[in-house]
Amino acid sequence: MSRLIVLCALFIAGCQSNDAQSANNDPKSPWWELGFVEPDYMKVWVEDTAVEDIKGKTFLRTGSGSASGGQPEDGTDSARGWDGVGASARPVVGADLPKRIYVRWQSIVEPQTYRAWIDIPEKARQLMLTSINQRCEKTPDQTATYISSVYLGLAPGGVVQVWVRDSCHHPIEVAKAKAEVEPLGPSQGKTEGRYAYPISEKSKRYIAKFGIPYGSW
Repeated sequence: MSRLIVLCALFIAGCQSNDAQSANNDPKSPWWELGFVEPDYMKVWVEDTAVEDIKGKTFLRTGSGSASGGQPEDGTDSARGWDGVGASARPVVGADLPKRIYVRWQSIVEPQTYRAWIDIPEKARQLMLTSINQRCEKTPDQTATYISSVYLGLAPGGVVQVWVRDSCHHPIEVAKAKAEVEPLGPSQGKTEGRYAYPISEKSKRYIAKFGIPYGSW
């Protein structure tokens, strides 16, 4: 009998712990947001994106423009690998959770233009749901994330890295893809081969010293 009482007590404690982390009453967005990330110095320009959600609906022009990155000029090979995932993002209004995402972008430093459809795995969608429906276990007194996020990391060579954030706001790698070269070139051939902007002087200095770290992303 005493053993049964102990088990019941543990069960109740577990339920109370889960309730403490519940974000059922926390404010949350009905949508999710899409953002872009680039390695240091490896500037990109996102021409276009699209989303197919889990209900089979396609949403066009869901994001474009510059990506989040840096040019620290600290003398280190900082473009190698991914250093942090943080970016301004925009909500994909009307879309359910993503099934796959299309992106076409200019890799300014190569220069080259790429395009790809990236399949989003189920584990990513579960993390997106958890991030807004469960508070971080380390900070249960703080409200949960208001809006779930998907970040596309875009790198030279056509590398696409995908992250979502968990309930503690940590970026979790969920997918990786290799894009194909866009045969029409930048801006779908409408700019006579011109890219969105020239390579910055900081990028030129970095590449002269370290090169473009293909294979590190």
